[in-house]
Amino acid sequence: MNMTLDQLNTADATAFATALHGIYEHSPWIPQRAAAQRPFATLTALKLALQKVVVSATRDEQLGLVRAHPELAGKADIAGELTAESTGEQARAGLNMCTPDEFATLQRLNADYNARFGFPFILAVKGPTGQGLARSQIIATFTRRLKNQPEDELREALRQIGRIAEMRINDLLSHQPALGALVMQWAEEIGALSEDEGALTCTYLTEPHRQTAQRLAQWMREAGMQVQIDAVGNVVGRYLSNDPQAKTLMTGSHYDTVRNGGKYDGREGILIPIALVKHLKERGETLPFHFEVIGFSEEEGVRFKSTFLGSNAVIGQFDMNLLDLQDRDGISMREVITQAGHDVAAIPQIARDPADLLGYVEVHIEQGPVLLNRDLPVGIVTSIAGSSRYLVDLKGVASHAGTTPMDMRRDAATAAAEIILYVEQRCAQDQHASLVGTVGQLQVPRGSTNVIPGACQLSLDIRAARDDIRQAAVADVLARITEICERRGVEVKLEETVSAPAAPCAPWLMQQLAAATGRAGIAPFELASGAGHDAMTIARLTDVCMLFTRCGNGGISHNPLETMTADDAEVSAQILLDFLRSFKPKA
Repeated sequence: MNMTLDQLNTADATAFATALHGIYEHSPWIPQRAAAQRPFATLTALKLALQKVVVSATRDEQLGLVRAHPELAGKADIAGELTAESTGEQARAGLNMCTPDEFATLQRLNADYNARFGFPFILAVKGPTGQGLARSQIIATFTRRLKNQPEDELREALRQIGRIAEMRINDLLSHQPALGALVMQWAEEIGALSEDEGALTCTYLTEPHRQTAQRLAQWMREAGMQVQIDAVGNVVGRYLSNDPQAKTLMTGSHYDTVRNGGKYDGREGILIPIALVKHLKERGETLPFHFEVIGFSEEEGVRFKSTFLGSNAVIGQFDMNLLDLQDRDGISMREVITQAGHDVAAIPQIARDPADLLGYVEVHIEQGPVLLNRDLPVGIVTSIAGSSRYLVDLKGVASHAGTTPMDMRRDAATAAAEIILYVEQRCAQDQHASLVGTVGQLQVPRGSTNVIPGACQLSLDIRAARDDIRQAAVADVLARITEICERRGVEVKLEETVSAPAAPCAPWLMQQLAAATGRAGIAPFELASGAGHDAMTIARLTDVCMLFTRCGNGGISHNPLETMTADDAEVSAQILLDFLRSFKPKA
C-alpha cells in the first residue's frame, strides 16, 4: 500500500515506524527515532532525517544494520530467505540469473570481503538511475571496494544503505525523480559520443564534440528555446520572457571532457537547465527575465592546452593569438574552427554586454567527497579557488651510482623529493581547508638505474579559495625550493604557467540559492570549490553563484567512476527551479 508524506507526518509514532518497516533491513529503531523529528516539509527532508539517525547511531548499531543485509547472490537468496525488498532489488540487477562463473566469482568475493571487513558487502544494485546495475558493474565495484580501508568501507556501506532506503521510500510514496531521470538519460546519450572506444573523451571541435553540440542544440529546441551555435562552438539556448525588454539570467557549463573522463562533469550544468525549460514550457510558464543556457565548448584545455575558450569568448576576452596554437597532430585552432563551419572573425561578436545581465548561476557535480561525507545531496559554493601553477626544472650532475660518495652528490631527484614533501607539509599545516598543493608530474629524463639523476622536472599546483592564503603558500614553497637547491648544489629554473585569482560567489545570489535549498528541506551547507569552473570566468562579467551536487564513489571525478544519482540530480533541479521562480534582481 502506497503512502503520502502527509500520512507519514500525521500518523502516530508506531504507525509511522510500521509504514517504514521495510525501508531498512530488520532495523525498526531507525524510523522509530526519526518519528520525533516530524513533520517533514519535503520527501528529501524525510530521507535526510532517516540517514542522520543511521550516521548518529553507535558503532554496534551501525554494524548490526549492515549485518542485517544479505550477501549478494548469497545463501539467503538461494534459500528464498530475503526480504521482499531485497528479492526485488537483486532480481532487478539480474543476480538471480548469474552464470556459473559469475556466481562463483560472487561467492569468492563475498568470502574475501567478509574475511576482510566482518560484514556483508552492501551495494544499491538498482544503481544511480534506479534501473539496475549490470552484473559486470556489480562485480567490478565489489572488486574495487575490497581494497578500501575498514573504516572507509563501513562508511561506504552505510551510504549504500542510505541509497537503498532512498529508492525504497520513492517506491512507498510513488515518487519518480522525473527531471533527474531525464538528466541521467541525456548524460548517457551524449556520454556515448567519444573519441575513444570504451571511454569518454570529447575534446574541442573533434567529431564527437560537434555531435554533442548538435544533440544539445536539438534538446534545447525541443524544450522551447531559441538556439544557436556560436563561432567558438558554444551552444546557446534562450528561453524568452514575455517582456522583450527584460534582462537575462545566465546559466550553463562546459560539454568538453578530459581524456577518459566522467559523464557529469560540466554536462550536468547544461542538462538540468534544459530539462527545467522543457518543464516550464510544458506548463505554459515563462519567467520575468530571459533565461540563457550556454553549453560552453571548451573548459578543460585538453586539445590546445588553453582553457576556458568558450567562456572567455562570452566575456569578450578571447585571445585571438590562440588561433595559431596547434594540437598534437599539428592542426591549428583556426583550422578546426573553420572546418567546423564557424567564422573566426565573428568571435569578438560573441561578447555579452554586462548591462543586459542579471547574473549567472551554475550547477556542477562537486568532483570531491565533502558533500558525500556529510550525507548532503547539495551544497552552496562560496568561492572558486585561485590557482598558481609552475613547471620546475632541476639540474644537478649525473654521475656513477656506485663510485660517487653520498656527501658529494648533486642529485636532482632527491632535491625533487624534498620539494614534494615540503609542498605536502606546507599546504597541510595551514588552517584554511581550501589550501591544497599537488605535484602531479615528475620525470627523470633519460634516467638509469645506475646513474645519479642529473636532471628532474616536476609540476607544482597550489590552490586556495582566498588569494592571500594561496600567495603566502606559493611564496613559502618557492623560497624553500631555492633553499633546497642551494644546499644540494642543484640549479633550478621556474616557469609560471598559470596564475588565476580566486572567484568569490556573490552573497546576494548565494542567499537566494540558500533559501531555495532550505525550502527543499535541506540545511544549506557552504563549501569552497577547489576545481576551476566556467563561473570563475563569467565572474569577470557579472555576479555568479554555484550549486554543487553530491559526487559518489568517494568523490572521484575526471574518471569513468564519476557518478551521481537521479535523486540528487532531481534535488538540484528542483532547487534551481525554485531559485528561478523566486529570483529577485540585485537592488
